[in-house]
Amino acid sequence: MVFPAITHHGATQGVTGSCHQLHLDAAHSLLIDCGLFQGDESSPAANLEIDFPVEGIKALLISHIHIDHVGRIPNLLAAGFNGPIICSQPSAKLLPLVLEDAFKLSVTRDQNTVDRYLKRVEQAIIAVAYDQWHVLINTPELVCNIRLQRAGHVLGSAYIECDIHYPKAATSKRVVFSGDLGAAHTPLLQPPKSPERADILVLESTYGDRLHEDRTHRQQRLEQAIDQALADHGTILIPAFSAGRTQELLYEIEDILHRKALLPAELCTGEREAQQGLPIDWPQLPIILDSPLASRFTQAYRELNDFWNDEAQQRLSEGRKPLRFRQLITLDSHVQHQKTVNYLASNQKTVNYLASTGRPAIVIAGNGMCSGGRIVNYLKAMLGDPRHQVLFVGYQARGTPGAVIQASEGAEGFVMIDLDAEMYEIKAKVATLGGYSAHADQKGLVDFVTGMQQWPERVLLVHGEKRAKAALAHALRCRYNEQGKALSVEIPA
Repeated sequence: MVFPAITHHGATQGVTGSCHQLHLDAAHSLLIDCGLFQGDESSPAANLEIDFPVEGIKALLISHIHIDHVGRIPNLLAAGFNGPIICSQPSAKLLPLVLEDAFKLSVTRDQNTVDRYLKRVEQAIIAVAYDQWHVLINTPELVCNIRLQRAGHVLGSAYIECDIHYPKAATSKRVVFSGDLGAAHTPLLQPPKSPERADILVLESTYGDRLHEDRTHRQQRLEQAIDQALADHGTILIPAFSAGRTQELLYEIEDILHRKALLPAELCTGEREAQQGLPIDWPQLPIILDSPLASRFTQAYRELNDFWNDEAQQRLSEGRKPLRFRQLITLDSHVQHQKTVNYLASNQKTVNYLASTGRPAIVIAGNGMCSGGRIVNYLKAMLGDPRHQVLFVGYQARGTPGAVIQASEGAEGFVMIDLDAEMYEIKAKVATLGGYSAHADQKGLVDFVTGMQQWPERVLLVHGEKRAKAALAHALRCRYNEQGKALSVEIPA
């Protein structure tokens, strides 16, 4: 084996299960992420198995806290890994929340066991500042420094630079792992900037085969979608991931509500509502966050506002509360959840905090791909009613219920879906709102590569479907050819 070398333990056949091992020499390696497989890529064995030796892994480096990048950490620890878990300062606060949830789902809900596990995790976590080099290994034969840079994907997300020196051979290499790169104009987050250089780049390719809709007008499109859906006085169901997408949605919904509240009432009323004499009372419109994990993340996001971008900081300085506005209703208990599902599905005034209106609502509930969590109960109760709408704002992995429901958008006739081994007819409206992807599109990925002062000569494409990887490889080769530069693009099997 020629060092440095990379082996992949996930995210090669699709977009989940990210886990990459950087072999520095025969005795030392680093692990970058250790995530769960999801959708068609998942199976009980693949999801949890650590099928590689952990001896010699000196550290686990975390790009960000999404489950497909960290969900196998409990199993990594069980396999004998006892090194540090290195991540950004925001991720250090958010990671225990994710790992507690993953541990309860995959191992046990016994609180004493959970507490012991979390204590072990928290003792292993080392939070490092962005944009600063940190020494991991310093011997006469090997020196390795790492640096985390903002990736703009979710609060705390980072791409990871590994500077590797072999003093006796007088050689060095810089290896960069992109993690998941975000797109420009993402609420709360600063956009990613390209590194100075990379000799080897491991690059995600989730949207390597497409371009996103113009993100600068996405809030306007969200407002229009809400206006249209609420005209039927039903409920908008938004399946959302607990960390990242939920907070972005709340941030933009708060801005919509803030502006609506400043307008005269007649300007907030659609034509249909005016004809029926049933105006949408935007200042009283309940925004229901029904996910205990998402609520905890939202609280953590509020506490991490020092890492927000300038626009979000400006809102705070104006006295606004982007993630804690008045109309936001947070549900924690299962009893609250069940009552709310029953109320919204039947439109009966059975719950005190909604009984005063009997009007439309917006529900944001986990999980984002409808494969479990509280969103499934809403879907069971409300998919059969055309008054309601399911609004997708994120990626739906192939094979998940979310992908099936999303595919029914615009379909005519009888469409059914299997939820918890029961079939449900889809009569509710289904819509997909573009511009809300947390991933960079093809242009963003190519710009990330070519924005470097020294373009990498070797790029390994991971974390994408086969078609996305092929399209991104072609786009990169074209850009390199235009500049007369050499490029080796690899798609690991």
